[in-house]
Order: sequence, then C-alpha cells, then structure tokens
Amino acid sequence: MEEKLVTLAILTYSKAQILKNVLENEGIEAYIHNVNLIQPVIAAGVRVRIRESDLPRALRIVENSSWLTEEVTPEREKKRYSNKILVPVDFSDYSMKACEFGFNFAAEIHAEVVLMHVYFSPVYMPSLQYATEGFGLPVEPEMGIKHILDAVHNQLNRLTDGIKEKIKNGELPDVKYTCLLREGVPEEEILQYARTENPLIVIMGTRGAGEKEMDLIGSVTAEIIDRSPTFVYAIPKGAEKKNFKEIRKVAFITNFDQRDLIAFDSLITTFRDYHFEISFLNLNSDVQKRTWNEIKLAGIKEYFKKQYPDLAIDYNVIPEDNLLANLDEYVKNEKIDVLCISNYKRNVFARLFNPSIARRMIFHTQTPILVIK
Repeated sequence: MEEKLVTLAILTYSKAQILKNVLENEGIEAYIHNVNLIQPVIAAGVRVRIRESDLPRALRIVENSSWLTEEVTPEREKKRYSNKILVPVDFSDYSMKACEFGFNFAAEIHAEVVLMHVYFSPVYMPSLQYATEGFGLPVEPEMGIKHILDAVHNQLNRLTDGIKEKIKNGELPDVKYTCLLREGVPEEEILQYARTENPLIVIMGTRGAGEKEMDLIGSVTAEIIDRSPTFVYAIPKGAEKKNFKEIRKVAFITNFDQRDLIAFDSLITTFRDYHFEISFLNLNSDVQKRTWNEIKLAGIKEYFKKQYPDLAIDYNVIPEDNLLANLDEYVKNEKIDVLCISNYKRNVFARLFNPSIARRMIFHTQTPILVIK
C-alpha cells in the first residue's frame, strides 16, 4: 500500500522549489502540487507534499530559516552536540544530587562529565544588579580575591576528593570527568559554555545553597531552562534518585504547536536506547474546548503510534483552574517519573511577566523536569 502524502507547507512557486531542493538534499522526497502549468513562476499557494513518515525530519528543516536563503547548499551544516554532560555545581546537596545523576548517565552513554563552578569576585559587585546569595559563597566587602579563590579551590578539592572516594567504593561509575572554574554571573557563564561547547545535556539541581524558596527571577536553574540551547534536566530537591535507565513513565506536555512534534522527535531520537511509556498532556483552562483538545490528543496518539510503533502512548487533559495541584495529583496517581516540556525561545518581556510552565514548575513539583530545546 502506497504511503500517504501530507502537506508540509503552502508557498509561492519559487520558495516551494527552494524547499523541495533542500528536502531532497536531505534524502526526503518532496512533490509540488497545484502548480499553474501555464505560468508556473507566478503561481501562488502551491503545496509542498511529503510522505507522512518524513514529517518530523522535514519540520525540523522548515523551522531552520536558512532554507529560505540563497546560500543553502547540500552540505548545509547541522548542529552537532558534543559527547559531554555539563553539571553546574555550587557544592550544595542539590547540586551533588545532579552530579551523581550526571555520572551515572555518562557511564550509560560513554560520555564525559564537565563539573562547572562559577564564583563572584568583589571587583564586579558595585555594578551588579543581581542578588548575590545562592551562588556557593558568602561575599563580604573585606574578602580579597585571593581569599575567595582559596576558598573556592578548597571546596572544589573537597568535591573531587569525595567523587574519587565514591568511585573507589563503587558508589559512582568510573567515567572521565573534568572540573571547570569560571568567574562571573553563574547563569551567563553556564549559557556561554552551552553555546560554545554544545553539551548533550545540562543536569542541575533546582535550588542553590541559601536561595530563596520562591525567587522566580533570581533562580539560576530557571534562567538556564529559559535560555539554554540544549537539553536541560532539572532535579528538584525532593526528587527520588533515579537514573535514566530507571525511568519508566514520561509525561509530555503539549499545546498542539508543530514545534512540539519536532521536540518529541528530538526526545525519541536522543534517548532512543531507553524505553519509556509516554503520556501526552494538554493543560486546558477552557471547559468548552476540553472535548476538542481530547480529540486532538487522540489524533496525536494515533500519529505517533504510526511513527513509533514500539512506544506505549497515552493521553490526558489537565484542567488549568488549579494547574500545579492538578498536575501534582496526576503525576502521583499515574506514577510519572519525569515531566517533559518543550520550552520555546521567548523574548525577555514574556519571560519576566509570563513565566513559562517549566519555570513555574521547578519551584513547585518534586518530579524531575526534562526541557527539550
């Protein structure tokens, strides 16, 4: 039976030709329909159609705006992740939990762990507008730079000594790891490393030592979640210690945006060696739309069953009237191990005045959160 064709985009004829060429260079067969045969150059609204099984890959290409430029070539460079796992540490219990998780994950995928600590220097204090608590060290005016560096190195040595001891006792796997020490604002230095080195994932705790319970603006983890170019795995302070191989049920939160389709494909591709049960969740505050959203979720379920026949997939709608409480109840009843969210890039005003669901959840839930980029 011939595979079903689906419409990927409706474009002008010239842009449709560009997109068709790009897709075919990536090994995806594409067809242009509804062309004006008499004057094809001025035809408007032509359809670019592809096989249904190629849809996730094709959407990732469409999301990349470079396919519209004249410089598009068959050798178009793809973003590649390095074989590194970044674990920011501030020597708190929460960051140690992230450290242990990172080592276990690195052993499973044969990756290198990068332990990164960022410290403040008093030289920068007068010009900084950020709260200085929660970054690992108390900062006092009389402390000199040498004093700070000595204290940081002592803490870093204690951390590495503890890791060596745990490896020796068999509590941690023996994997390659390096320690990275940087001076500056923690979130900016972490993001800079993530952009330049492209680690596979950033694993971190959701609270640093001394951090305010509900400091939505100042949380380092929240900033990384909003702005990181790569996967982020956030481990709340009360989360059970689990490795990825122990994860059985994942809840994927969707709002039916096509970027969720790309994110889901990225999730399955990146963690293809792991076997999860997937539950699609829609957060809905409109009772009248609940039935329609359930129909959409059922359609998503059927689509992904065709794309990924080995996956166990379910769906549900979570009322948004008391969002976090309803989500907590669902997670508890269904024994969800990880909440998975696609966090789209948003401008600074959106992040300040309308915090993303991922940002709100890290201060509330005790379930780890995997943020897909």
